[in-house]
Amino acid sequence: MNVCVTRRGFLAASAAGAGLAALGHAAEPPAFKTKLRKAVILGPNQMNEETFKKLKDTGLEGIEAHTVAVDAAKAARELADKHGLRIHSVMRGGSEGGLRAAQAYGADAVLAPVGGCGAKPSPEPWEFDIKFDQSNGHITQLVAGDNEKFKAYIEAHDKSVDNVRASLQKLLPVAEEVKVAIALENVWNNWCVRPELYNWVVASFNSPWVKAYFDVGNHVKYAGILRGDKVELAYMPEVWIRTFGPRLAKIHTKDYKISADGKTGTWAGIGQGSVNWPEVRKALDDVGYNGWLTDETGLGWPELSKRLDRIIAGEPPVPSGK
Repeated sequence: MNVCVTRRGFLAASAAGAGLAALGHAAEPPAFKTKLRKAVILGPNQMNEETFKKLKDTGLEGIEAHTVAVDAAKAARELADKHGLRIHSVMRGGSEGGLRAAQAYGADAVLAPVGGCGAKPSPEPWEFDIKFDQSNGHITQLVAGDNEKFKAYIEAHDKSVDNVRASLQKLLPVAEEVKVAIALENVWNNWCVRPELYNWVVASFNSPWVKAYFDVGNHVKYAGILRGDKVELAYMPEVWIRTFGPRLAKIHTKDYKISADGKTGTWAGIGQGSVNWPEVRKALDDVGYNGWLTDETGLGWPELSKRLDRIIAGEPPVPSGK
């Protein structure tokens, strides 16, 4: 078939096509495969009609609750269902009571803050250069060079790892029975400060009922590693997320601002710290995380909902210049 196109017609068609392509490109959101949802933490005295209505009105969809009696958890679930909300997790629920409350709430996981190491002296956050025994999680190197001064820390850390594994092993039959995962959170306790070791602890149970609960802000303090005389931010949240991969059960949203030299820091509002939230969103997508972003900062709900929407869209949660 012969097609005759004049020069004027060709230029007009090209311009129109370019305009449509530009419009399409501008309007096209990032192509994420995963779905993220927004949640907050509520105390037992907040599990009521008025609070649930306010939550729903601000566009938030989920709740992390606390351990209560099974009957109270069932009643809260009915009320949440009425408002189109989901109670998805139980805060500090790493006990038989927490797991049974989670089942009654309709939650699929409990948050279990575990471990801890308060032995002194301990390395500076950027000095950690951990190597460990893959058979038991015991530290074979804590820092580069001489480890003798940190002997007490290493022994305490090894003991803590052993205790965590033993105590959760006893709880596993209950988790399997109620079909609720025990999600180990990286809390602010100087424990398993590198993602490879933390992931090893989670994986060591070889169970679908032990997973990771990753608080995005909690371990930014330990993100640096010494390279020569400079601190390089090598362990930012996206690295942790990719290390956990399919073992990732839940996410807490929080931010932390690191100083210019990478050695000190302070808490910051979501989007006002050092966390690269677009990279976090991409990492969550890369590991196939379909789940909740639960706020732990107490930010007002209308503003929180907006910031979480931006994170979900792959954007910085606080617009530039704000």
